[in-house]
Amino acid sequence: MTDAAPAPATDLSFEDALQRLEQIVQKLESGQAPLEESIKLYEEGARLKAHCEERLKAAQLRVDKIVVGADGQARGVEPAEFG
Repeated sequence: MTDAAPAPATDLSFEDALQRLEQIVQKLESGQAPLEESIKLYEEGARLKAHCEERLKAAQLRVDKIVVGADGQARGVEPAEFG
């Protein structure tokens, strides 16, 4: 890890944000970071988590579900339902 300031979460792709979040979790779980650094890492992690959730929500809204009629023919699309 470098000492350079982290990029704002909004500038990161989902994959890059998730990778950085995983690095933060590993460092925090190791217990090797001093208290002040741990607090900064936790704050960055919270921002990254929110960013990832926003990206996933946006992707979810872009996914459509194909509606198939009783005859097996596609009738159109509607928003997908997850969960």
